[in-house]
Amino acid sequence: MTTEDPREIVGTTTAPEERAMEAALRPRSLEDFVGQQTVRTQLSLVLESSRIRGRAADHMLLSGPPGLGKTTLAMIISSEMGAPLRITSGPAIQHAGDLAAILSSLTEGEVLFIDEIHRMSRPAEEMLYMAMEDFRVDIVVGKGAGATSIPLELPEFTLVGATTRAGLLPGPLRDRFGFTGHLEFYSAQELEKVLRRSAGLLEMTVGEDGFAEIASRSRGTPRITNRLLRRVRDWALVHGVDEVDRGAAADALDTYEVDPRGLDRLDRAVLRALCTTFRGGPVGLSTLAVIVGEETETVETVAEPYLVREGLLARTPRGRIATDEAFAHLGLSRPESQERLPGT
Repeated sequence: MTTEDPREIVGTTTAPEERAMEAALRPRSLEDFVGQQTVRTQLSLVLESSRIRGRAADHMLLSGPPGLGKTTLAMIISSEMGAPLRITSGPAIQHAGDLAAILSSLTEGEVLFIDEIHRMSRPAEEMLYMAMEDFRVDIVVGKGAGATSIPLELPEFTLVGATTRAGLLPGPLRDRFGFTGHLEFYSAQELEKVLRRSAGLLEMTVGEDGFAEIASRSRGTPRITNRLLRRVRDWALVHGVDEVDRGAAADALDTYEVDPRGLDRLDRAVLRALCTTFRGGPVGLSTLAVIVGEETETVETVAEPYLVREGLLARTPRGRIATDEAFAHLGLSRPESQERLPGT
């Protein structure tokens, strides 16, 4: 049985129009990009300098948690430089030959964006060193004693690397980037600015308290903000709500199991398992993942960072434990025998 799309039920937009509308939510210039003031200022200087010099911009590394705008900034860099953009990802480059094929097809001044660059294979990383520094690569033809190295000159290009785990990048690769920008989580006020722009593009009428409600549940992340706004739009269309206020936004997000602190089903499942099944912990990550029915990596990279940042979960040498705030959030009382953090 399939579930109908609410947009098709009310007949407001077709699928291609919807995709085009959602793509339009990405800002196209640094001026339209909300938040990250320090990175924007620094990036603006780098791009303006390259335009004055008439040369490709220095290679750039953008780091930070998922959903903060690294891919969007890469697109803006390409647009601001008036250069074509080539997009790939670290996991897609598993052999030096994969990278050589991409580099050899670049044009003068082109921007190459590699997402999750820390997941490239080691042979590809070593080839990238020379490409970034000398704009050439050595292609090895043949094997063993008969192997021949053929130098290949490359046009000047700008590499933009994005990573959620900058610490996994080897030093020689990290040092070859001329500019490094770290993106921080957004404040509620910045997310409300994102929402106002997106609501205008989606032709939604949202009250100030409605914006505040959605922003408060967005985990400091614009990607989540825009996703929640689209779900609120679906709810409002189906329920015939013309203007979304705080109550309507809260009802919509409750329907999608996003609570007032931004916790979703997986977050609450992790906390509930910790607080009830394991009496607050400590418990190992793999055991916790089995209980909530998710992969270990999903719990560690999707749920855990936000729960730690919110002070609901803590990592200890013996395993994960729930804090007093986690019990309070779930409306539970802490067992007296549960391990506590020092000072609590």
